[in-house]
Amino acid sequence: MGRGAQAQTQQMTDQQLAQTNALNQQLLGQQQSLGNQVGTQYQNIVNNPGYSAATQAAITGQSQGALASAFDSLQQSANNRVARTGNSAGYADLTDELARQKASQEATTAQQNQVNFASTAMQQQMSALQGLSGLYGVDANLLGKTLGIPSQLLNVRANASRPSGFFSSLGSSVGGTLGGLPSLFM
Repeated sequence: MGRGAQAQTQQMTDQQLAQTNALNQQLLGQQQSLGNQVGTQYQNIVNNPGYSAATQAAITGQSQGALASAFDSLQQSANNRVARTGNSAGYADLTDELARQKASQEATTAQQNQVNFASTAMQQQMSALQGLSGLYGVDANLLGKTLGIPSQLLNVRANASRPSGFFSSLGSSVGGTLGGLPSLFM
């Protein structure tokens, strides 16, 4: 190869290397920018996990409202039976039993809400820690330990795959209670 061809090859190689380096720098800048954005969002989730107070109030209101509506319907059914038959025998016992079961279910639903709120907050925090560990290449167990979270709680995928949502818990508890109540009217 002659000197001219060698110089031209060297020049083209240098040009290609410069373009590749420029593209790599651009990609690195984009990656760092995205990492900063996502890192900030993950950090916000770690610091403020779970539902907002307004969302918690709405969930609690909806669950308690659904429960109250179901028991109010049963109470109205008892009232209609007394009005239809003109016989109030057993009415006071029935309303007392409805009130006891309603109070019990309201307490159970409130407790389930609190457990679900705490579980959601923990899952969100663990997901954010996993995301941060992926961004920065830091061990998630190490991140958890710095926040005082036991390493066995960091298995986010296993926790998230369990069907333990708020509405499935509410549906099963209300359905189970209401399924046993019609026998009171027989």
